[in-house]
Amino acid sequence: MYKLLMENQDSWDIFTRKEEYYPEKLDEHQRFLFSEKDLLNASEPEVSRYLMENGMQVEFPENKSFAVCLTHDVDDIYPPLSHSLLSSAYSLKRLNFKDSAAQLLWKLRGIDYSPYLNFSKIMDIEASFEAESSFYFITAEADPIRFRYDIEDIEHHLGEVLDRGWEVGLHGGYYSYDSPDKIKKEKERLEAVLGKKVIGFRNHYLRFKTPDSWEILASAGFSYDSTFGHRYSVGFRNGMCHPFSPYNLNTGKKIAILEIPLVVMDTALFATSKSFEEAWERTKSLIDTTASLNGVITLLWHNFAFSCNFRQGWVKLYEKVLQYCSEKGAWMTSGEEIYRWWADRS
Repeated sequence: MYKLLMENQDSWDIFTRKEEYYPEKLDEHQRFLFSEKDLLNASEPEVSRYLMENGMQVEFPENKSFAVCLTHDVDDIYPPLSHSLLSSAYSLKRLNFKDSAAQLLWKLRGIDYSPYLNFSKIMDIEASFEAESSFYFITAEADPIRFRYDIEDIEHHLGEVLDRGWEVGLHGGYYSYDSPDKIKKEKERLEAVLGKKVIGFRNHYLRFKTPDSWEILASAGFSYDSTFGHRYSVGFRNGMCHPFSPYNLNTGKKIAILEIPLVVMDTALFATSKSFEEAWERTKSLIDTTASLNGVITLLWHNFAFSCNFRQGWVKLYEKVLQYCSEKGAWMTSGEEIYRWWADRS
């Protein structure tokens, strides 16, 4: 693949994200700041298209034509006060007094009654479409906004996720993305709770530095990453709608990790869409484009969305996507399963 891309300088530069090596501007979270041109071009996976037009072949289980990688970042397992107040007000406005009170008083029943411990609910939705997904959990102790949670407190919930065949991965801490020691420590903490190796990763706030983050994750023992995407929009960050092994321009070598690029994140999608219909049409277009190239489209829906009644439209869209992809014959699965399938054929 590298040899073919090197023959087309434009494709090679897009694939390697050469411009991210020495960025002129970063945002407030030290992430690469994309130009308007970058964001406009993000809807076209031109590198994947070039590869497919020049002989790359892709196959999936049971002769599926494309794949959907379903993922959830678990930023919170207890609703922040702002979420509880908004949910309570939403219910009160609709004269649902019982639910309004429940949104505020769940703590009186104990932390196991937190509405954000909703992994079974999410898995049930996905299972109804014969789909599976990945959940990425935080183990970092520090966060720029608030204390998140202690992973040890939800060991039995993690066990249920694993027992049902879904994946548990690491959601790297905000301050960890450029620290090999912190990432290794967080990985070991999650593995100690799970009693098994963790292979999948996505960083909090999508903090990522090309190509350093890939090198750090590879050295920490991760098999794949799914951070590489857009925070302020949706689409294909380096023109790829297929998993790929990154190439380090500084060393001239392949990096020993698989990137399953993030394409659609719920918060970015709805922040940049004027309506539910627009959000759906944009997502549908990306799905159709990916399907036409036998690719993989990665979706991120945060777990909180499934228990925020003021985010019901987000859940409705997620279910609409699952229905649509099911009807198109997609393989809908976790990052772990995508990785294992891809690695066996690389």
